[in-house]
Amino acid sequence: MDRTRAAPLAPHPDRLFPPDPAERAVARRLYERIRSLPIVSPHGHTDPQWFADNAPFPDPATLFIQPDHYVFRMLYSQGIALERLGIPRRDGAPVETDSRKIWRLFAENFHLFRGTPTRIWLDHAFHDVLGVRERLDARSADAVYDHIAAQLARPEFRPRALFERFNIEVLATTESPLDPLAHHAKIRASGWKGRVITAYRPDPVVDPEFDRFRENVAKLAELTGEDTATWSGYLKGLANRREYFKRMGATSTDHGHLTARTSDLGRRECEQLFAKALRGECTPGEAETFRGQMLTEMARMSLEDGLVMQIHPGSFRNHNPAVHVAFGRDKGADIPTRTDYVRDLKALLDRFGNEPQLTVIVFTLDETAYSRELAPLAGHYPCLKLGPAWWFFDSPAGMRRYRELVTETAGFYNTVGFNDDTRAFFSIPARHDVARRVDCAYLAGLVCDHRIEEDEAHELAQALAYGLAKRAYKL
Repeated sequence: MDRTRAAPLAPHPDRLFPPDPAERAVARRLYERIRSLPIVSPHGHTDPQWFADNAPFPDPATLFIQPDHYVFRMLYSQGIALERLGIPRRDGAPVETDSRKIWRLFAENFHLFRGTPTRIWLDHAFHDVLGVRERLDARSADAVYDHIAAQLARPEFRPRALFERFNIEVLATTESPLDPLAHHAKIRASGWKGRVITAYRPDPVVDPEFDRFRENVAKLAELTGEDTATWSGYLKGLANRREYFKRMGATSTDHGHLTARTSDLGRRECEQLFAKALRGECTPGEAETFRGQMLTEMARMSLEDGLVMQIHPGSFRNHNPAVHVAFGRDKGADIPTRTDYVRDLKALLDRFGNEPQLTVIVFTLDETAYSRELAPLAGHYPCLKLGPAWWFFDSPAGMRRYRELVTETAGFYNTVGFNDDTRAFFSIPARHDVARRVDCAYLAGLVCDHRIEEDEAHELAQALAYGLAKRAYKL
């Protein structure tokens, strides 16, 4: 091999399929039938402004490095300062602004992503979306940068054109109740047919330990006209914003609490606890109780207004205080923790677990909970469904473990297919392709073990890739 030139980039057509020839042949047949199905992306964190303004993406570094915590957390773990990657500081101190210099640093360290799902997603985006044919490294950095920059300047690489090219049927973003949803309104007014909807993420106004909680609750009053300094007015304000989000297309809520703990307190206890929260006097235990009460209140509201409820617990957010202080939230320092769904969900399930009209989709970053807790719970309670392998486990091995741990107890139809949960727009088709390949490989094993027939596997492959997400999220 010529060591002065980068190696070719050519993702293998059988990637992630089983090595066994019989299983691989079945996986190929299954995948061929579903590979081109529309993408349903019911939960994620892409920026709605991209689709509202439809402006060109500015440059390769701004597109692939700075919004993607999967990328910069790996580089940071190897001692590369976030300032060198152009990540903005909260205090406005200088950071690197030369996009090409940032890209070269990324390329020099691209080997760090070997064996990770990030490498799969990036190679897919580079090769299949942008037409890159050289593997990224220090030798190819400038050539790849120039190629991508030239592509991004073309009209077919603007956000709306890519949305259509990716065959996205619907994409959900995630916004705070305090967000005016101006970008979503602009998308609607534009006449563009792409379906970009919002999801209701109330964490800033239901978590007493969230930054500026009291100010956030006061802003809720301004937006809704309700007296949110009272318990009843506070609940009315939250319901008011839920209704507004529904009018703007939302079909779901999302809750990113540390644990899945739920509470079911009496009205007087709720009023007293809420008053303490507004005064900033809650102990950590009381703050957890309040968050748990709000999960139960949100379930009650979901039963009334039909919004699907997602619970994403188990992440110790902003674990690195130095990074949090300097750069803010969501900078790659969130770490998985243990969850106890059996006890934590008991209060909510005692009230609403037997309601088939309620849908609560539960996620975890604690894989030990899948077979011990979540699959048995979802295999019994009508309101519960299992979200897919999430975040750190949104990976080929993580997806495979998920199917192995939950299927025998919960089946396939108590799960909700796949969602990409991403901030990185160009990774959406790659992530869905990985999920489809892994599911086809798993189903091929069931066929070759003679546990299901191949016609059943074809039905399941379509459901896992498309149908289950549409049904669960009411899309």
